[in-house]
Amino acid sequence: MNIPIGWKYLAIFIPSVLGLIGLLVLIRFAWKKGTEYVTPRPTLSRPLSIGGAALGIVAALMPWATFVLNEGAYPDKSTLQFFDSPWAVSGFRLHTLLLSLVALAVVFAPIRKHRIHKALGWSLIGIALINAAFIAGNGGGFGAITSDGSSFAFGAVIGLVAGIALVFSGKAGPVEPIPHLSTDVSRVVAYAVLVVSFTALLLGVAMMLNAGGQGGVGNPYAGPIFLSLLAFFAGVLGALHAVGVTGWISRLSDKHKWFSIVVLLAVALGLPFTEAGTDYWMTTATNIGVYAATAIGLNIVVGLAGLLDLGYVAFLGIGAFVAANFSGAAAAKMGFELPFLVAVIIAAIVAGVFGAVVGSPTLRVRGDYLAIVTLAFGEIFKKSAQNDIGGLTGGANAIPGVPPINWFGLSFDKPLEIAGVKLPSGVMYYVLIIVLVALVMVVFANLKNSRIGRSWIAIREDEDAARAMGIKTGKAKILAFLIGATLAGVAGAVFAHKTSTVAYDSFQFIESVTLLAAVILGGMGSIPGAVLGAALLLVLPEKLREFADYRLILFGFALILIMRFRPQGLVPDKHRRAELANEGAEGVPIEELNLPDDTPGGAKAQVAR
Repeated sequence: MNIPIGWKYLAIFIPSVLGLIGLLVLIRFAWKKGTEYVTPRPTLSRPLSIGGAALGIVAALMPWATFVLNEGAYPDKSTLQFFDSPWAVSGFRLHTLLLSLVALAVVFAPIRKHRIHKALGWSLIGIALINAAFIAGNGGGFGAITSDGSSFAFGAVIGLVAGIALVFSGKAGPVEPIPHLSTDVSRVVAYAVLVVSFTALLLGVAMMLNAGGQGGVGNPYAGPIFLSLLAFFAGVLGALHAVGVTGWISRLSDKHKWFSIVVLLAVALGLPFTEAGTDYWMTTATNIGVYAATAIGLNIVVGLAGLLDLGYVAFLGIGAFVAANFSGAAAAKMGFELPFLVAVIIAAIVAGVFGAVVGSPTLRVRGDYLAIVTLAFGEIFKKSAQNDIGGLTGGANAIPGVPPINWFGLSFDKPLEIAGVKLPSGVMYYVLIIVLVALVMVVFANLKNSRIGRSWIAIREDEDAARAMGIKTGKAKILAFLIGATLAGVAGAVFAHKTSTVAYDSFQFIESVTLLAAVILGGMGSIPGAVLGAALLLVLPEKLREFADYRLILFGFALILIMRFRPQGLVPDKHRRAELANEGAEGVPIEELNLPDDTPGGAKAQVAR
């Protein structure tokens, strides 16, 4: 009897999925029981933390792979056959060693330890799981990370145990509240702290972009190398957050807002001078800037006004096509060329007009119906561009040959040399998009804190209540669409000149979904959140390219995890943080802000100052 091949695969797939679900349920059950045992026993914290830190040091000094994988020896001399110098640690083994040494030092330091050990433990677990999964998946199963019968390599297993021990040491006893460091420091100290912090951020970004090579090209292990570094930085940030440093820096930045903006702008412009200053990353960074500026505009519509827009990429496309038609390209409908700044202004106006047109139906529809209206507009735009209606889009032939921006005899697509330092081609586009994003952020910040911004937030929370309070909701919603579309039109004009070709297939429905995901992932209503969300959605697929067919699955799984554990977004504003995460304005859980007083029965609560 011949069994169809599909049934054979199904017979393998279903038991595998059921086995994985069963394993996850078992792990969850064991974790719950372990937590219940450890939590009421604070005396276990110290031995668990010392043992976990010691095991982490051992894991860093041990091999992680028993034999050479098909793609070659695992990096950082972690394969047993090349393990000739245990003390010469590098890469993820160095990260494991550093995290463990810090965890050991914290045990004997007179500071609050529980949160720090939990952050460092989760970081060790992440590094161990990432490398163990990759070695076992590509190298022959469980024996590749334990023993092949004649040789042994338990680095990953010991690292995993070390991380679990540190996490449980943080669960033993009550978790301390996050310290609130005072911002009453001299201006010189505050400025120095901000400069050092933002410079460290720049160097960290450059390290992550180049982890495993440029886009993973030529390195079969680029994926786990990048993810291991990401887990390491997550542990470092978690530990700094636990001692109140990240919150302190954030408050210092708010207190010295304009200085922070100038330093951030200077730091961003310094990226081409780091190891990430290559043609590849300058192009990617420019695309990130275009998406970030567009996402900030969408944040006005979705994040502030609460209007779900599923066709927002159409405004980006309108700006791009308008700029392309006035660029002097051979295939452009207009027979003349306008200066870039004039073309940008026209593109912004046209996109804004279409935004107001699309916003008009919001006077009578809301919620899911509004989403359908905006989705329809996006599809109308795509079909119109595809069919070259009016001869303005080029149809299937697109509009090629859009000339690069040329200011003062300097072509933006050429390499640049400053003080003997050769910068890659496209660096001027990167500088332009950084300035554009900064201006868009200023516009968004001022709108958010203005009267119309508060009107949008009121509409988002309850439109009927906002109307009852005297807010002209129809006018406010149309204005949100108009301003958001205008910002997208400006970004589209830059996009047209950077890519030199404007085609309808660059503005598909999936692009609107990506922009919406960037806003939600980063944090609705948050300025840095939209930028971070756009950056992650463009960088992560590039860095995970080495995983080939599994790349998008892993990417999607990562988004699911982020939304599960950070529903408020990665960098939420205070409203979303309080609404979705039950946290105070500074990220402290509400239950930690309420402490029982000394009155009999402790019935009252007072807010911790």
